[in-house]
Amino acid sequence: MTDSMIDEPVRGAAHRPGDRRGLVLVLLAVLLAAVLAGHRAVPNVRGLGSLLDSATPLLGLGVPVLALAALLRRSRRALVAVALPAAVWALMYAGVWLPPAAGSGPAGIRVASQNLRAGNPDPAGTVAPLAEAGVDLIALQEVDDAGRLAADLRQRYPHHASISTVALWSRYPIRDSAGVDTGLGWTRALRAVVATPQGDLTVYVVHLGSARAGDTATRDETVRILAGAVRSDRADRLLVLGDLNTATTDRVFTPLTRLLRDAQADAGRGFGFTWPSSVPVTRPDHVLYRGLTPTTADVLRTPDSDHRAVTAGFRW
Repeated sequence: MTDSMIDEPVRGAAHRPGDRRGLVLVLLAVLLAAVLAGHRAVPNVRGLGSLLDSATPLLGLGVPVLALAALLRRSRRALVAVALPAAVWALMYAGVWLPPAAGSGPAGIRVASQNLRAGNPDPAGTVAPLAEAGVDLIALQEVDDAGRLAADLRQRYPHHASISTVALWSRYPIRDSAGVDTGLGWTRALRAVVATPQGDLTVYVVHLGSARAGDTATRDETVRILAGAVRSDRADRLLVLGDLNTATTDRVFTPLTRLLRDAQADAGRGFGFTWPSSVPVTRPDHVLYRGLTPTTADVLRTPDSDHRAVTAGFRW
């Protein structure tokens, strides 16, 4: 028996497992594409569908992982298959990196929203970068001591309204403010009318119910109730600022996106992730609007909070 007769079966045996590994990668690529394209079809049992909706932007990270695996396995068909989820993800999200389609030009009013984090040892230090950025309105959530902050912000923001753990500071007079019931059993939202030089602006400062793995019912109900309040509000120019505890890609967010536009989507670049502050992977913090034209939208890292702040500029 010759050496070639011994070697041939060995080479064939080594080749077949390689083919099977390539097939597994093909199947994984097809599965990833299917999940991306059909995530809304996954039942929202115990918040699973909601969690998947929120995570879909991150699923794009699976594309380079699969591509690298295909290269290491030297599998052409696997590499070709990876193009499918890559194309689906690009169709869904590549547009967020394109130049904003919203109006440009100087902003008539600039706003910011920040979840301070309960127990923040230096809330004034967290808010300071927002004041230094020159925003006109600052919406805050998880405020432990509004009176202390009022003393720190009085020079730049002489007007403020607060209820429970949410508050609004303004350079312009606040003509009216009241708490908004979002079904939590305690008031964690307010509605204020700000008298800006361009006219009245209605501002909601909101901290919706928390969502936990396997338990999003409270958060979902607060989204529905907030949407009802916005729907019945007759204000022409309106902002919703705050920590809504869900991403705009979440199906639960739909009642709000039917009524309001998202400043980040219209005037920002990228996903604008805000949480956790150190390595943000989702965006629970939002600037939603109607009756205005956004000119800018951005995210700002601030000290001593587990959320980054969101900012936006608007013109009438």
